[in-house]
Amino acid sequence: MSTTPMEKDHKQVWDNCLRIIKDNISPASFKTWFTPIVPVKLDRNVLTIQVPSQFFYEWLEEHYVLLLKKTIKKELGVDGHLEYQVVMDNSFHNSSPYTVRMPGANRKSTENDPVSIPLNLNADGISKDIPNPFVIPGLKKIKINSQLNDNYSFENFIEGECNRLARSAGYAISENPGKTAFNPFFIYSNAGLGKTHLSQAIGLQIKNNFPDKTVLYVTADNFMLQFTEAVRNHSQNDFIGFYQMIDVLIIDDIQFLSGKAKTQDIFFHIFNHMHQLSKQIILTSDKPPVELGGIEQRLLSRFKWGLAADLSMPDLETKIAILKSKIYNNGIEIPDEVVEYLAMSITTNIRELEGGLNSLIAHSLLNKKPISLELAKRLIDKLVISTAKEISIDYIQKVVCDYFQIPVDVLNSRTRKRQIVQARQLAMFFAKEHTSASLASIGLHCGNKDHATVLHACKTVNNLIETDRQFKGFFEDIEKRIKL
Repeated sequence: MSTTPMEKDHKQVWDNCLRIIKDNISPASFKTWFTPIVPVKLDRNVLTIQVPSQFFYEWLEEHYVLLLKKTIKKELGVDGHLEYQVVMDNSFHNSSPYTVRMPGANRKSTENDPVSIPLNLNADGISKDIPNPFVIPGLKKIKINSQLNDNYSFENFIEGECNRLARSAGYAISENPGKTAFNPFFIYSNAGLGKTHLSQAIGLQIKNNFPDKTVLYVTADNFMLQFTEAVRNHSQNDFIGFYQMIDVLIIDDIQFLSGKAKTQDIFFHIFNHMHQLSKQIILTSDKPPVELGGIEQRLLSRFKWGLAADLSMPDLETKIAILKSKIYNNGIEIPDEVVEYLAMSITTNIRELEGGLNSLIAHSLLNKKPISLELAKRLIDKLVISTAKEISIDYIQKVVCDYFQIPVDVLNSRTRKRQIVQARQLAMFFAKEHTSASLASIGLHCGNKDHATVLHACKTVNNLIETDRQFKGFFEDIEKRIKL
């Protein structure tokens, strides 16, 4: 009778893994990189092993990740994962070393299989160079670099209300590329909200599901440069032929084709060819198709054939989840109050949110200071302009609405729903407490109410704080967010 992962002992599992690994690498490599490893625990389908250093961990992930992945899945099933405990030097105290958790990268192959291409030959029978930086030329077959970054996976793309539609559509595409109604798939948002990450995650998942498909990620700028080079070398046909071989084409920042009539014309023909053959096209932009200027109407109409989905700024809970995922992947521990402070303070985009976290980690390591709320406040104040320092009625309304997840226009409507009424009363109360605005002005901003309504709201809030424990919790949470 077979033994399930839950019934297995962590030492037994790792011993079984070692037997497989030993058969696939040299004795010297096995002795150097696997003998020092100590199995720590088996929690469901996650095996934790301890390695002696950060360098050791990085070497394993760089050189043996695929072997480890296959071995773990053979022992623990398709859901099997590996987690590391890395022995670290204590940066802050002269005590014994400590360990930190590090996830297994679980990397997937991003390499494309070689594909055939008709090459033009000169009189000497020597193939011409293919004017494309992604190609390694050969006599009959070429290998195309996908340009995918294996860090941009679905596993690292945190789902929230801000991206649920786009993520769900992207995952559906990865399961059946070119065969869904989402072709082309047009992703748009402001800078730093995850367009590149999501588009590459789709490409990575397609490579994982369909290794034989040729996937290519390219920025619009590089696409234009390649086309310009092809024109200069009189090799436009080679350029078109190259792109027509692609099964899944991802073009980032398509808005940069604006005003480039010749590049748009060549892309139009590539687009038509791929779409007719049910090949998947994924485009990203900083604007929806209807707002793109300088793009030919025939292209715009094709952009609308599939699905256009936007990515918006994530809510507080999603930002906290993003930060915690980043923290886990860095193998460090940060107090929850620091994570919450970062999420509340940085409201521009995800890129700056992660940049703030990276700055905090770097500052801690370089100055050998533990990460604390005080350190975070000092550092973040230098990086961002905190809206909390200029408290206004509009800012208070936004904080309250974000907390209760309701639109501002609903807050200021005539609805008498209990939750909306309480949110409106809280907004009035905090506006009176934290701004110099008159009662009449507060009432005007909060649904065109009079000053008597504002006074009544303030009295109601004070009474509920004393009598309603849940309401008191709402009050304290919102007050903390306003003061940050």
